[in-house]
Amino acid sequence: MSEIRPCGTPQELEAAVTEAAGVVADGECLVLPTDTVYGIGCDAFSAPGVQGLLGAKGRTREMPPPVLIARPEVIDGLADQVSDDARALAQAFWPGALTIICWAQPTLGWDLGETHGTVALRVPDDAVTRAVLERVGPMAVSSANRTGMPAARTAEQAREMLQDRVALYLDDGPRPAGEVPADARDIASTIVDCTGETPVVLRHGAITLQRLREVVPNVDGGTEPAAPASGESPEAAAAAGGAVPADGDAAASSQGSPAGDAVSANGAGPASETVPASGTAPGSGASPETGGPVTEDATVAARERDLAIDRATAASRQSAHQSPEANAPEPFGAGAAPSDGSTPADEDLATDLVRSSPAEARPFVDQGRERTPDTEPRWDGTGALSMAEAQRLVAGEAENHGA
Repeated sequence: MSEIRPCGTPQELEAAVTEAAGVVADGECLVLPTDTVYGIGCDAFSAPGVQGLLGAKGRTREMPPPVLIARPEVIDGLADQVSDDARALAQAFWPGALTIICWAQPTLGWDLGETHGTVALRVPDDAVTRAVLERVGPMAVSSANRTGMPAARTAEQAREMLQDRVALYLDDGPRPAGEVPADARDIASTIVDCTGETPVVLRHGAITLQRLREVVPNVDGGTEPAAPASGESPEAAAAAGGAVPADGDAAASSQGSPAGDAVSANGAGPASETVPASGTAPGSGASPETGGPVTEDATVAARERDLAIDRATAASRQSAHQSPEANAPEPFGAGAAPSDGSTPADEDLATDLVRSSPAEARPFVDQGRERTPDTEPRWDGTGALSMAEAQRLVAGEAENHGA
């Protein structure tokens, strides 16, 4: 089984960072601690490494991982059109548990997955991770777990899930190492999409919306989850729900668009999370794995949901074509009757009437068919002929055409 390297002393840390640099240079993945949870990472510019990361977690390219960087200044080398709001948030909360989705530099030679032109960036507040980042450069990092399982909070938990899919495990004790703010929604990083005119929170995490608005007052809270019960810590709330949310497995987890588990990314969301790509266009003001690039897993969940809906819609249409009787409408009123026994509203009855009305049978249309131009000959540019004109043309009386 892959080795676990301790990082508790300066000597152990130096040896671990040296070994980690070799693993990353070989295009392989390693597990390392961050300020939120343990993450699985690789060289952000290594296509085999990113593919290995996604494979180890059991994810697809639609959930790109976020990218961790050692210092805030690196943002200008990786991101394009960085807004003043994004810079203000980075200055206030980096290093720390904030993932920012930006438009990626178009000239970057990397492939994080389906990021839709975005990238989810974070500077972690962790000495071990930053020592590795200083040595190897930007890393694609997602929470160290198999998709659908709790994010690992120790190196041993990560190895139980990922096993030999990862070449090296760096151990620096349980995470998070510090106190989680009492009003935080989650121990994972907060993900903010800054690809539009208004920053939008894609995942509520360790940094609260209130703190974000103290720096940038117009931050949109997105779909804010219910607050923890009074006196209940975010960790207790997560435990009550079954586990600590994994990066891309969280509700907001594109980058994708860009940025996506990030992230997308257009997911995606860094070390402890992946974002789905946000998928938003400039000026849209809203995002995507959310995954991601992928993406944190922030943009990823939204993108995964959209993809699932698209696939389900396509499957239902194909099924309807092959077996129309399987999609017969319900009897009128079946969908309009409220479960509490009250009288349904007029608009519900009208909606149910439309749904229950038999649809006109239509032939199946292959949208992927080859579209070739009509090669039928045209007479003097005229597309339609009368019967008399056609008879004259057949008889060779072309001089009378159009008379």
